[in-house]
Amino acid sequence: MAVWIDHDEARVFHVDTETFDEATVQSPNHHVHRHPKDQQTRTHNHPDDEHRFFHEIAGVLAGADQVLLVGPSVTKLHFLRYAQKHDAMLGSRIVGVETADHPTDRQLVAHVRQYFHTDLPRRGTSP
Repeated sequence: MAVWIDHDEARVFHVDTETFDEATVQSPNHHVHRHPKDQQTRTHNHPDDEHRFFHEIAGVLAGADQVLLVGPSVTKLHFLRYAQKHDAMLGSRIVGVETADHPTDRQLVAHVRQYFHTDLPRRGTSP
């Protein structure tokens, strides 16, 4: 499986040799537009928003054997730390973290297939 993640959403891809499916998890602040001078429409991030977002992603990844994290920003690293702290089993199944801007679904799936179908040893696997 692979997760493309940024601060707005996580797209979770289950990829096999022939097909793939994708699920999207929206961040709690995904469609919130903020304007600092407009106090009536101003919203604030709740301190637990990121935790709930990551918890939902972890639920979608339940049962995954290996997970590749991909994304343009530090959110992927925050999720890795969350998984290592709150779900050690999931944390141990994250085998790679890579930076990628905004690939199309097909570009990401092609990368995932190449990543998982090479003879290179991966973290947590035996030769």
